[in-house]
Amino acid sequence: MNNVNYGPAGDKVFNFTLRDLLAIGFRHKRIALLCFFGILSGAILAAVFQPPEYRATAKFLVDRERMDPVVSPEQSAPVMVRSEVTEEELNSEIELLQSEDVLRQVVISCGLDNRKSLSEYVLGPASPQKRTAKAVARLASTLQIEPIKKSNLISVTYSSQDPQLAARVLRSLQDAYIEKHVAVHTPAGQVEFFNGETERYRDNLADAEKQLKDFSQQQDGVAPQVIRDLTLQKLNEFRASLQQTRAEIASTEERIRTLQKQSGTTPERLTTSMRQQDDAQVLQGLKNMLMQLELKRTELLTKYQPGYPLVQEADKQIADTRASIAMEETKPIKEETTDRNPTYSWINEELAKAKSEYSGLQARAAATQAIVESYEQKARDLQQKGVLEQDLLRTIKTDEENYLLYSRKREQARMTEALDRTRILNVAVAEVPSVPSIPSNSPFLVVALGTVLALAVTLGVIFAREYLDPSFRTPAEVSAELNIPVLAAVPQSLENLRKTGTDGRRAGGSSQSYSSDSAVPASLQGR
Repeated sequence: MNNVNYGPAGDKVFNFTLRDLLAIGFRHKRIALLCFFGILSGAILAAVFQPPEYRATAKFLVDRERMDPVVSPEQSAPVMVRSEVTEEELNSEIELLQSEDVLRQVVISCGLDNRKSLSEYVLGPASPQKRTAKAVARLASTLQIEPIKKSNLISVTYSSQDPQLAARVLRSLQDAYIEKHVAVHTPAGQVEFFNGETERYRDNLADAEKQLKDFSQQQDGVAPQVIRDLTLQKLNEFRASLQQTRAEIASTEERIRTLQKQSGTTPERLTTSMRQQDDAQVLQGLKNMLMQLELKRTELLTKYQPGYPLVQEADKQIADTRASIAMEETKPIKEETTDRNPTYSWINEELAKAKSEYSGLQARAAATQAIVESYEQKARDLQQKGVLEQDLLRTIKTDEENYLLYSRKREQARMTEALDRTRILNVAVAEVPSVPSIPSNSPFLVVALGTVLALAVTLGVIFAREYLDPSFRTPAEVSAELNIPVLAAVPQSLENLRKTGTDGRRAGGSSQSYSSDSAVPASLQGR
């Protein structure tokens, strides 16, 4: 049969048909039969002699039925309310299920560490710790823990040759896991801690209240803050009075200075009446004298000439007398009447009054200053006492708040502990493990898997042997490898083919002979 075809460009195209595949199988049928039936026999023997295994199953439901308050110093503990269970929470519960301490507890309770391994028969007995560690590792590899899709369930399976042991292991795992869940999600010692803190703050509150009571008795039952406020009110009033007194003192000093200045410029007495009159007696005497002198001159003129010395002397006396009369008439006698000045008297009275008021104001200012200083000192003392009272009140308030806080926390811890004791948890056993009665391994399944494995291995061995075989089997191989046109292919007889193939394999030559122009080239004897 010629398997060579030519394409549109004249290239050679070799077709690999089903006949070629069957030819490969027939060429290696002995090896194929041995490999297939050998593996299939092994699978049948394994299915017949394998011990039965029983698989127990348990399921756990992760839910949000219980919300524990968060342990925090806040008055109201925050509660995170979520209806759905996250993937992280499911993974956390799975990790708790396969944690080492949980598996160790299961191993010890079920006695899985009492079985001896093959290495102990060879190397001698191992220590209990090492035997337990190996049993924990075997249990971890045997357990199958996985979440069920689109649900809050966790499936746990365990296989064993003993059905009672398989169920007992899962029951122990269930109990150990519940205890581990409680221990992880509920811190140990909450009740004792909150109870101790509650008692301590209750004692502190009683001591603080006793100190406040003693302090109040020292103050005669009146709060220092109230007394301080009243004292500050009085202090402000006295300070205002002191400022007013000082203002009055300054005003009085200015008034005294003004009155003293006015007193220096105001006359003590005032002229009430003033009268001017001539001196009648002097004028009358002068006039009489003038008359006598004139009479004397007249008498002298009767006797003597005007130039006579006596006459001239008389004229002179008359002139002097007239001059004296004229002078007296130009200087009349003044008569003044004075009286006490009422302004001067009022100024003196007001000055005296202002001086007396000034002394009184100074005395009042000094007294008021002493009172102000006394109230200031009292206010400072009351301020210190008020600070002490506020400290006591704050201490009482803090102790009371802490006492109430820890009291509530203690009750919450007691509720949590009670819920743990009654197994009211966010994890529940959805399916209790039962003793399996039907083995999980089926011999028919083993035979079917052995058949598939035998077929796959047989095909792999045949194709590997065919690929490693250096002989030419078809004209297409000759044309592809040697690039020589094949005109005809004449197969040998079956016996000669077997003999030639055997000799050719030994000599490294081809198992078939091909002729070209009635002659076989030397290059066709082998690759």
